Amino acid sequence: MSRVVVEAKDLRKVYPIRRGMFKEPAQLQAVGGVSFTLEEGKTLAVVGESGCGKSTLARMVALIEKPTQGTLQLDGTDAVDTPASEKRRLRQAVQLVFQNPYGSLNPRKKISAVLEAPLAINTDLPAAERAERARKMLAQVGLRPEYANRYPHMFSGGQRQRIAIARALMPGPKLVVADEPVSALDVSIQAQVLNLLSDLQQELQLAYLFISHDLAVVRHIAHDVLVMYLGHVMEQGPKQRIFAQPLHPYTNALLASTPGIGPRSRQRIVLQGELPSPLHPPAGCVFSSRCPYAVDLCRAERPLPRPVDARLVACHFAEDFLAKGFPEATVAHNASLSG
Repeated sequence: MSRVVVEAKDLRKVYPIRRGMFKEPAQLQAVGGVSFTLEEGKTLAVVGESGCGKSTLARMVALIEKPTQGTLQLDGTDAVDTPASEKRRLRQAVQLVFQNPYGSLNPRKKISAVLEAPLAINTDLPAAERAERARKMLAQVGLRPEYANRYPHMFSGGQRQRIAIARALMPGPKLVVADEPVSALDVSIQAQVLNLLSDLQQELQLAYLFISHDLAVVRHIAHDVLVMYLGHVMEQGPKQRIFAQPLHPYTNALLASTPGIGPRSRQRIVLQGELPSPLHPPAGCVFSSRCPYAVDLCRAERPLPRPVDARLVACHFAEDFLAKGFPEATVAHNASLSG
């Protein structure tokens, strides 16, 4: 049985927003109660539009932001109220791979110094051993060990992202949080980096929290998918089930808008309007203001994620969509749902 690396329960993040000297701060809820479990050797992909809370969730799991509410267990340790004696171990247990390989590496330092920095900060290893580990890690990510003496500007984007992955793996983490790690790369290079991540996962039994807006990339690398909208979970479950038959209108719209994903007969849904302000979210379902199937119930009562067809779905009519699919969104159909 696989070991659980991450267990998050009802994670929430609220930011106070100043509105002036004589006004109370507004409350912006960036993440509104996300729960998941991630095992070693598995990848959980978090998807959704810009502003849905993906990166805020990633920062909480990576210990950059402290949750306003909820619990987070990393490698069996409480990561919210972490004892001082455990902080160094947790910093090594979770590492980040950033989106931009051109901005995430210090241009003034050689690759050897970039790779050795996590060990110099978090361990007491001598310099010679740190240098040897750096050379071995370069080989492990498909680069020549002698590249350690070069500077970042001497590498292509794909090579720089391999170096960034190598840096993340230097402390021997259990979890890698990858925030859009291939979105800045050419499509042909994306495939190479994704294959490298898959190979390293199998070899080292890593757990990945993979943040992405590209569903084609998610289909390639993920085991489970978590769909977010305005800080809330819309649908969550195994990749195969969600891609084969989404049960939330938002998930269906995302899949239908991605070329080459799903059956060609899938009805394309054009979402109307813009994302609501997180300062003033809709009273009911947060997706109700843009959902073509929304009825009065959706606008009045917020559905919580519940089990439907071996996944969690936050939609009042998930069972109807499971049985009948997503018909053309008409006034008559909305009336039948409300009845």
